[in-house]
Amino acid sequence: MSAQIAHAFAFSLATTLMATVVIFRAGDGTLSVAPAAEYDGDEAAIVREIDPFPS
Repeated sequence: MSAQIAHAFAFSLATTLMATVVIFRAGDGTLSVAPAAEYDGDEAAIVREIDPFPS
């Protein structure tokens, strides 16, 4: 998935679930998106976190 698509999907998922979402780089180099509570991979693989609650 491209970076633009990953960011759009992550923002949509975060606002739908009202939960923090992470964009991470998988082992094969592609970008993926998952809720932060369910992500148990390497912290260094995280590209960005999207929090639906503005600070």
